[in-house]
Amino acid sequence: MHRNRHPLLAAAALWAAAAGALVAGCGGSPPRPPAAASSPAPPPATGCPEVLAKAKEAVARAERTDASWTGPTTGPEAADDRTVVFVAQTMTNPGVAGVAKGLREAAAAIGWQVRVIDGQGTPAGIQAALSQAVTLKPSGIVIGGFDPRLTAQQTARAAAAGIPLIGWHAVGSPGPSTSPPLFTNITTKVEEVAGISADWVIATSGGDAGVVVFTDDSIPFAHHKSELIEQRLGTCPGVRLLASANIPIPDASQRTPQQVSSLLSRFGHRWTHSVAINDLYFADAAPALRAAGRPGAGPPFNIGAGDGDPSAFQRVNSHGYQAATVPEPLAQQGWQIVDEFNRAFAGQPASGYVAPVHVVTADNSGGATSWDPQGYQEAYRKLWHVD
Repeated sequence: MHRNRHPLLAAAALWAAAAGALVAGCGGSPPRPPAAASSPAPPPATGCPEVLAKAKEAVARAERTDASWTGPTTGPEAADDRTVVFVAQTMTNPGVAGVAKGLREAAAAIGWQVRVIDGQGTPAGIQAALSQAVTLKPSGIVIGGFDPRLTAQQTARAAAAGIPLIGWHAVGSPGPSTSPPLFTNITTKVEEVAGISADWVIATSGGDAGVVVFTDDSIPFAHHKSELIEQRLGTCPGVRLLASANIPIPDASQRTPQQVSSLLSRFGHRWTHSVAINDLYFADAAPALRAAGRPGAGPPFNIGAGDGDPSAFQRVNSHGYQAATVPEPLAQQGWQIVDEFNRAFAGQPASGYVAPVHVVTADNSGGATSWDPQGYQEAYRKLWHVD
């Protein structure tokens, strides 16, 4: 759980390990081939003009960097003198740390206090951190990137004490949750992230590609995301799914280079594109691709379907074996956490806002190392009636 691990995926893996329910695929399973055939079929002459046109339109929309604010513009004025505790899955995770930074900035703007407690990336550490947070009796607690089922006793204590809980990547879908009890959960929609990642492959390949999908079948959320990616790819007959490489996230740094070498041997230049459920796979794939003489700018052209941590931006900007990423707006989500708590304190429902998906490439990143949309800080300040 120590390097560029997506917090929800990492937390789910921790929970699964603690529960002793990891599937057999966590061992040394090879990439699973597509169910329809053991070898890729040649692309049909007809292609997929309608699907291709829609994919290009969706990608062009997602690549925009000048989109106006689509979040809430009305809500309660700022509550006075509140304290929020952010319980982090681990602060070594760039995604978790990015949200915590945005939370601190927003709290300073609204006049609240924030305390961060690091769970150190272990079940015991996360449970101890949340227990400490409840003991502090804050106004609210953030479940920062871990599965609340891991801390059922502590979340029950928080609920009994009347402390509202807000999740960031705590469960698979955005919005309120009754089980576990969350005022709301902040994340992009997995369906949209998976869909735009597949659309990017279809659009950039012109509907003619050989694709490998990297996933972790031991984590239900990750498995579901990869299934959605494969389903969308399957809407274009000219896009062939060569293999789905099942590599558990905790083993990625050790297993990915070997798997990539095997995939290169099997598919050669038929492998033109890759989609991974998390950017980290491409950091681990780079040595094998480099050793095989593949250029950093591709092929294969690689897109990460989630997170968009600084190292992913660096690979994209430098054409370092990753062409695109679908990042989370981490700082913006930190500000949204404050706004959602402000609604909870006022007895109002959650805003229902979900950040739209965004695709980052070297052409639209501007050299940045994170996705920070325009307009949200001004919008929230105006909404809260603060300078």
